[in-house]
Order: sequence, then structure tokens, then C-alpha cells
Amino acid sequence: MTAIKGVWTLDDRIRGAVHEVPVELPPGTAAVTVRLSYDRSAGTLDLGCSGPGGFRGWSGGARSEFTIGPVWATPGYLPGEIEPGVWSVLLGLYRVPAEGLPYEIRVIAHRRPPAVPRDHPAAGVRVPRVQHREPAASRRGLPGLEGLRWLAGDLHAHTTHSDGSLGVHELACLAADRGLDFLGVTDHNTVSHHAELAAASALAGLLLVPGQEVTTDLGHANAYGEIGWVDFRTDPDEWAKIVRERGGVLSVNHPVAVDCAWRHSMAAERPRVAELWHWSWWDRTWGAPLAWGQAWAEDLVVVGGGDFHRPEEGHPPGAPTTWVLADPAAGAEGIVTAVAEGRTAVSAAPDGPLLLRHGDEFLAIDADGLVLWGPETRAVVRGERATFPAGPGTHRLETPANEVMALCT
Repeated sequence: MTAIKGVWTLDDRIRGAVHEVPVELPPGTAAVTVRLSYDRSAGTLDLGCSGPGGFRGWSGGARSEFTIGPVWATPGYLPGEIEPGVWSVLLGLYRVPAEGLPYEIRVIAHRRPPAVPRDHPAAGVRVPRVQHREPAASRRGLPGLEGLRWLAGDLHAHTTHSDGSLGVHELACLAADRGLDFLGVTDHNTVSHHAELAAASALAGLLLVPGQEVTTDLGHANAYGEIGWVDFRTDPDEWAKIVRERGGVLSVNHPVAVDCAWRHSMAAERPRVAELWHWSWWDRTWGAPLAWGQAWAEDLVVVGGGDFHRPEEGHPPGAPTTWVLADPAAGAEGIVTAVAEGRTAVSAAPDGPLLLRHGDEFLAIDADGLVLWGPETRAVVRGERATFPAGPGTHRLETPANEVMALCT
């Protein structure tokens, strides 16, 4: 075992958000365990790891210990062979007090690989397939358009691979029980959960969209698609470039959400997609998210995010619900394509009032008495299903008291 002690200072935090602590693993190491100790009442240190071959995982402030072996790793970390040589324990100095934060790292190089948990896919457990549920569009009588279909989902959720309390399979079943057709699984700064998405999708009977919440103390962004890991230690212009080159979509998350608000500058390009409706927009008469969106981009693509972490928080997947007009045969890739092309809408819940841009028309569902607002549109909705000519720009449905009930790109 190797023990490393030190004190992080406020000057260290100012010099860089993430620091590397090197440790050498000898040949013959079958697995590695890292344990981080510090006074959590005094500050916050994020934890991660990279090996000679590159990134091996991240758990932020959710864990103080991880193990990596050849076929199994702690959620948030990537299993695989343990290369001999210099590894780096990654420490994010998220909160460091003025007097400094003492810490200790213990690194254990195991000669035998760790036992695989009985319920882990690597243990050979067979996952049963469940019957598919009725699609949201069928339940609500939504029409298709040129081979595309409206799908209901949530593009922001977390599991035990970062700071959520449910495993991937549990989360998928919860989302399906909510009546969703798809769910974006976006753990912080890691893609270790991607290996479980196919089995969990089959179990729950809904599409799971691979994602990563690229997370820093100046803002978060979701990267969607089978695009590999995005290095959160680089700047957001680099995130946008990498995601675009790999065929994914980058979305700015909860841009006005307290200390997680978007404060990054971007010199080269601004992502069109923004999570304008986050669960924390609890008073939807508050216009700051809409004002931010108007200032951010003229061709804004609006999505929503429930940002689910644990059931006891009281905002389940699908609160709010993101709707996409997608090719049902294209799977998760079709969801990403629909978002990239701006075929999106957001409602408060899967069964809430809904505004869809459907070809050359707006389709207002279960919105009798609400007001349709847009750059050049003002109209009162009459009836449970109403149509209006579709104008350019982001539109919304509001109550007479100016509470937003639905958004449409």
C-alpha cells in the first residue's frame, strides 16, 4: 500500500480546478483500489483516475473510494487491464477553505482481481426482457409526420455511476413506469454507464440515450451520442468541437440554476441546444430562463431536463418531459438526430399541456384556455386540440397568470 499526504490550499485551487497526484503501479498488479480521506465538513474534493492509457473514471464528490479491475470496476470507472507504470489520482479542488484542506490518499495494488458482484452483467446474470409499453404518442393520440413519430422522454438523469442512488437498470424501469419512451443517462464526467445501457433498455422497454454531463464549477453541459469520453478539463470550445466531430450533440445545462449556472465564455461557437427548462425552474412565471435563451442564440433548440438523482428528491424522470419528432426505427441515434435538427418540445409532464411544431402548423394538445406566445404570435387556445400557423422562433403556452406550461422550438 502507498500512502500520500498533503494539504491543498486556496492558491492550488486558483491555479487549476483538477490536479494530478502520480502513483506508480508495479508489473503484476491485477487491480487497484484508491481511498481518499479528508474533512468533508471543511471542503469538497472530487475524485477520479487516469492510467498510462488515458482516462479510467470519475466519481466527483460522490465517492471517497474506488476499485478498478480487469472485468469489473466501481460505478463511474472503466474496467480493464491494469497497465504497469505511472497512474494519476485526479483530485478536483471544488471547495477549499482559506486555511487549507489536509488530505490522505491510500493506493492498494492488488495481486488478484476483485470479485465481481453477483448482480453485475460481468457475472453472467441473465437480464429478462419485458414487454414494451404503449408509446406516449399513441396514448395521447399524436399524429406522425413523414415516417417520424413524437417520442416522450427526459434528457438528463444520473445513476450510481456518478451521484445518483439507482443503478442503470433501476433507473430505466422507473422512467418506463413514468410513461417515457426514452431517457438520456448523463452521469458526471464519465461514460462507464454506457456499457449497461443496452441490457437495461431491453429490460425496461424504452430507449436509453448515451450521454455524459460535462461538469465544471463554472457550468455543466450534456454531450449526447456514442461519442466516447469528453475531457471536462479542457475549455467548452473544445467540448463543442469534439462533440461535433464525433457526431454528437452538446447542450448547455440549467443555464440559470443557482451555483450551477452557465458562466463559461465561448469564443468559437455556441451550442444551439440548451436545457432551458430544468426541474429547478419551480416558479415558471419567472422569466430568466426565457430571457437567457433569447440572448444565447437566434436558432435556439429547447430541451428539458429532470436531472434525476434519487427518488426522495421529489422530481422523477419526465418532470419536465422533452418531446422529439424522431425516426422510431433509428433507436437512440434517432433521438440525438432529432435534437440536433431542432425537432423538440417540452411539457411539464408526460400528460401535461403540449405545444408541437408539426410541419407548417403548431398543434396545441390539452391546452384549452392557455395563451400561445411567440415572437410574432398571440392567441388564446380554444378546445383540447387546436392548430395555428407555425411561425419562426421559440414559442410557449402560458396560463393567464403568465406561468409557462409548454415550450416548442
